[in-house]
Amino acid sequence: MSTTLLSLSEVSAILGKPEVTIKRLAREHLLASVMEGKDMKFPEDDVKRFLEISKRLQK
Repeated sequence: MSTTLLSLSEVSAILGKPEVTIKRLAREHLLASVMEGKDMKFPEDDVKRFLEISKRLQK
């Protein structure tokens, strides 16, 4: 399992959603996040999992 943490801007680019939406998903516990100081970081594995689930739901 990867422990790579992605920044808010990286997750926004991967998911194709605005940063404010990524923050909302994290706040609503739909996307895992951790705080590093004042920066919100996202585990890469969780972002990939969220992307796959989102793609399946759009079909």
